[in-house]
Amino acid sequence: MFKPRNFLITALLLLLIAAISVYFGDLDSAISITSRWLTVICFCIYGVKQKSLTAWIFISMVIGIFVGIDFPEIAENSKVLSSIFLKMIKTVIAPLLFGTLVVGIAGHANLKQIGRMGIKSLIYFEIVTTIALFIGLAAINISGAGRGIKLPASTEKLEVTATKQTATDIILHIFPENIAKSVAEGQILQIVIFSIIFGIALAMVNDAKRMPVLEFAESLSEVMFKFTNIIMYFAPVGVGAAVAYTIAHMGFEVLSNLLQLLLTLYLALVAFILLVLVPVGLIIKLPFKKFIHAIAEPVSIAFATTSSESALPKAMEAMEKIGVPRKIVSFVMPTGYSFNLDGTTLYLSLASVFVAQAAGIEMSWSAQLVMVFTLMLTSKGVAGVPRASLVILLGTAASFNLPAEPIFVILAIDSLMDMARTSVNVIGNCLATVVIAKWENEFVEKD
Repeated sequence: MFKPRNFLITALLLLLIAAISVYFGDLDSAISITSRWLTVICFCIYGVKQKSLTAWIFISMVIGIFVGIDFPEIAENSKVLSSIFLKMIKTVIAPLLFGTLVVGIAGHANLKQIGRMGIKSLIYFEIVTTIALFIGLAAINISGAGRGIKLPASTEKLEVTATKQTATDIILHIFPENIAKSVAEGQILQIVIFSIIFGIALAMVNDAKRMPVLEFAESLSEVMFKFTNIIMYFAPVGVGAAVAYTIAHMGFEVLSNLLQLLLTLYLALVAFILLVLVPVGLIIKLPFKKFIHAIAEPVSIAFATTSSESALPKAMEAMEKIGVPRKIVSFVMPTGYSFNLDGTTLYLSLASVFVAQAAGIEMSWSAQLVMVFTLMLTSKGVAGVPRASLVILLGTAASFNLPAEPIFVILAIDSLMDMARTSVNVIGNCLATVVIAKWENEFVEKD
């Protein structure tokens, strides 16, 4: 009896045969067609046995590629399925950001409670995540992974309507005049500004007034996380349809762009670790050997599950074992999961510019800086949900009049990217606890 692994190995071998036939242009031969659809059958059996959403997203991408090759007419009409997924994701953006930001600010911003530690943590978080954004920005501008992709004509026509804005227009556009209007129009930055001010105001009132609203915001966040999880069950259909439509319109060149994007992200994350996290460790005289040994397990969990939150208990336990006091771990680590998403913020800046490059839009450095500022605010509070960065990416793209099609293309390899960026999130948060403990002179190195 075949095990799931056997079906996976068989499917990958058949996929290799199909890829070779595609590379040599032998699309219509019996061997090529047979290998493609035997690949699909083996992958589907593997997916049924594994019952993994990540596996099905990858499988649907493969199916989408083959449908785009063999059934272009069907692929042409499949865009409606990806549009449904896009519309459902967009409904999550406003309530999810409002809930997470209000909880992140009002739940931790009582200065009498958090004192110096809170201020130091937030300063460190913002400095490090901002550097991560700029590294992502530099990496994608150097690699140009999105250049050369030809979007469908309908998307290109859509982009013609975008008009240049003055600095005054950009500044005024940040602030909402009517929050209901901002939500209806999907003005993500305006929603963020409203949520931040609302969270600060909520933190300033007494507990009797604050707690009911805070509990509502926490409940709203949890509900929207579950809402996102429900929508993600439709992700394989949306991704498969989007990839089929993309292949039918753009050909196979887009796949090389995706591989280039994946390599760019991994190199950028390695650069961030070497240029930022390692120097920080040297400055605070981090016991590197003990630290690496301590984080090995939580980072492995994060890499395998693509969820930072799944590694949280082990990460907190590991930091206590190497000498960080529990009171610091219990504050810095959860707060870092809202404000210190190093890998995710780097990915978002990189992916946003990739979308612009794919759309043929050359963004000026000033426009990219505005986008970075937007991402610096919108990327807070979503580490606990796998692929929640998709929500932020779609919201940012909408704010800057960028098309959604390249985002669906990115989603095809999102699992591979999510593994790396989630691991860096965990490494960054573990290091942050040591930084704050050292800053407070409370780190006691243990054997």
